[in-house]
Formats: sequence, C-alpha cells, structure tokens
Amino acid sequence: MSSNRRRAVKCVLWIVLALNLIVAVAKLGWGLLIGSVSMQADGFHSLFDGVSNIVGLIGLGIAAKPADREHPYGHFKYETYASAAIGAMLAVVAYNVGSSAVSKLLTAAQPPRVDALAFAVMLGTLAVNLAVTSWEHRVGKRIKSEILVADARHTLSDVFVSVGVILGLIAVRLGYPMADPIVGLLVAGAIGYTAWQVFRQAGKTLSDTARIPAADIRTVVRSVDGVQGCHDIRTRGLEGEVYVDLHVQVDPGLSLTEAHGIAERVERHICEAFSEVVDVIVHVEPFDGYQALKTREQVDAERS
Repeated sequence: MSSNRRRAVKCVLWIVLALNLIVAVAKLGWGLLIGSVSMQADGFHSLFDGVSNIVGLIGLGIAAKPADREHPYGHFKYETYASAAIGAMLAVVAYNVGSSAVSKLLTAAQPPRVDALAFAVMLGTLAVNLAVTSWEHRVGKRIKSEILVADARHTLSDVFVSVGVILGLIAVRLGYPMADPIVGLLVAGAIGYTAWQVFRQAGKTLSDTARIPAADIRTVVRSVDGVQGCHDIRTRGLEGEVYVDLHVQVDPGLSLTEAHGIAERVERHICEAFSEVVDVIVHVEPFDGYQALKTREQVDAERS
C-alpha cells in the first residue's frame, strides 16, 4: 500500500472511530435513563463499530511493514485479515441481536418508557451513521481499500439496527410491544448478510482470486511493439494492490537485450493501463510453434 493511500485510510478510520464513540455514548446513556434495552443494545453495537475501527488500524499498521525474508511479497494481506475480523464481529452482533429478539418473543419483557428525547437521540445518531457509512464507503471504493469498505458495511449494519429500534419504539408507543423483537429478528438477518458480504470479499484476496480479466491485460500487452503473443496471465492481491505475472512471446531471433527491452515496455504499459497494479513479472519466451499453440489454446478457453 502506498504511503498516501495508507494515510488516507488511517485518517478515515480515526474520524469514524471518534464519531462511533459519540454515537455509542448517546445511545447507551439515554437507553439507561429510560430503561430501553433495545437502545442499550444499539449502543453496544455502536461500540462494536469502534472496536472494528481499532482492529482496522492495527491491521493497517502490520500491513504497512515492508517486505522481509519471511514475507517476500509484503504484509498486505493483513489488511484482509483485519476486514475478516470485522466480518466476524458482524456475525457476533447478528447472533446477539437475534438471540435477544427471540428471548423477548418468549418472555413478557417490560416495555421501555418511550419519550420524545428517545426518538431525538435515535434519529440524530441515525443521521450520523448514514453520513459516516456513505462517506467511508465512497472513499473506500475510490482508493480501493478492503478495510474501509468492510468497515462501512459494519457501520451500515448499525443503521439497520437503529432503524429497527426506532420502529420498535414507535410500535411500543402504539401499543404493540411484540413488534420490537420481530423487527429485531429482521435486523439480525440484515447484519448477518452484511457479514457474509465482508467474508466473501476477504475470501477473494486470501484465495488469490483473479483481480483483472486476462483478456483485458492481453489487449494491452499485444499493443506493445515486438510482442507476438502472451499467455499464462495471472493476477492476485487486493483490489487496490494487484500483482501480475505473465508469459510474453517474442521473435526468437532477438538478442537478450532486445527481448528484455520489450519486457520492460510490457511492464510499463500494464502499470499505466491499470493503476491498481503494483508489480509485474514478465517471462519472455521465443514465439515458435509450441508457444503459438499454448497461446491459442488459452485464448480459445477464455472465449468458451
């Protein structure tokens, strides 16, 4: 991860952490005053958001370490581990919210003393969370940060919880206290789905899923003078930090220096065409009958 991108991610996480703590204190404090279990639970969920910010900052700190003998490709996957940890927290929250809702359905819990200030606190914190998740997700997509996108989804889950709590409080005021746990179950399902999305994205990085279509890279490579073919195009890494390796075929009569010059141009063209690429490894081969067959077979396989 570049130093500028790392600083941007850290800045966002620190700001979001501060806002999450303010929101959590507001919900917990007023929930205790009026005896609202749902508001208190929502406050604890906001605290989980803060914990996820801290996990993200720790993960970024480790991911920023340079490559060493034990980690020749660097430590970038620790950012993915951090996002997976956020997904695990989301799963825990989904379980807690769901089990609490079931418990309320099975027992006649005392409804909270709902007042106008309770709605003011919930609507105010909801507005903050909506602004935070929108901004964080937008920045995460722009700089292609897995951890910011995962954390934004975590904050979005807090929005779902808050909406559920507000609907539950309205139902209590209207004389339908059982609506609160029913909405809670729906909220738990939404949070669980968000956790699954985070795990799926982390799995793409940890399983080295291809990040750029091979056909797109081939188009760029074939535009380089001297390239007669290419195959075995592979990509992996984070969305914003992609590693590429491929085989490039050139005229067998070229000297080593000439062939190496073509390889360097290929590297430069790929990096210019795909800003997320941070490293390219080019293996140069003579374009003979065997190499032509390999390239043709791979192109046909991609089209089928």
